[in-house]
Amino acid sequence: MRIVVLGAGAMGGLYGSYLSRKNDVTMVDINASVVEKINNQGFEVREPDGSSNVFHQKAVTSTDGMAPVDLIIIFLNSRFSESALNANRGIIGPDTCLMTLQNGSGHENTLGKFVPQENIIIGTTQHNANVGGPGITNHGGSGMTHIGCVTGSASRFQAIADNFTACGLNTDVSDDVQKMIWNKMFTNVSASALTAVLQMPLGYISTDPFAWALCQKLIRETVDVAAALGMDFDYDEKVAEVKAVCDNSPNGLTSIYTDLKKGRRSEVDTISGSIVRAGEKAGVPTPNHSFMVALIHAMEDRTAK
Repeated sequence: MRIVVLGAGAMGGLYGSYLSRKNDVTMVDINASVVEKINNQGFEVREPDGSSNVFHQKAVTSTDGMAPVDLIIIFLNSRFSESALNANRGIIGPDTCLMTLQNGSGHENTLGKFVPQENIIIGTTQHNANVGGPGITNHGGSGMTHIGCVTGSASRFQAIADNFTACGLNTDVSDDVQKMIWNKMFTNVSASALTAVLQMPLGYISTDPFAWALCQKLIRETVDVAAALGMDFDYDEKVAEVKAVCDNSPNGLTSIYTDLKKGRRSEVDTISGSIVRAGEKAGVPTPNHSFMVALIHAMEDRTAK
């Protein structure tokens, strides 16, 4: 397959590197120094066991002049998805599929501005990674990648899942992928959001009684909105799962915590904000999530770059 990965950061670099084992992969990034490093020295993936491998996919700052490709995978901060797709419209053909494995939900609304609904692949992954430097990914852990569709049967994407699996990214297709995406969001929209506004690590959320009470309210609203959309989650089970994440990573610092600490805009609109929009659609009030979104934006406005 001819694949373009938008974003040569931690996760984009991981997927672009693994997929280059059996595909023609081009990484796209606006950072010219990162692109130069990849082209001259390759992209290094450092594995959890201490080993590392260098991959030699192509990298560019612009896709001008490139022919349409088979698959485009978006691994960007969601705030930049639409502008990046606009800048790379030339590689989107009538048969091009757009895939998002980004955090949060509702990304298909942006992707739908560029391709038909049947060409949109949504999904979630258990892989995690962080940037080890320009052109370097620290692969923190592996797991399944689940992909599905917005309309129709996900089985039509089986060949893509098989391709990913053959490259070392175990992938399956599911008609229930939307629920999987929501399942992954519970910690992000509750404990992670609170780490941002409190500027404290995850362990504080589960041990401070006031923070934990707020966290449970955010989980309750998320369960209620999901139920109205036909996705049933057990409230007590989700509370226990979020608490376990906090207890097991007491010093854990989330990406949204880091964004606010460094004065950057966050992805709150596609994470907590997606619960607010879904609640409006389903007729379920989400006052706590609405407050969190407004508060995080107010904090961003102080120093955001």
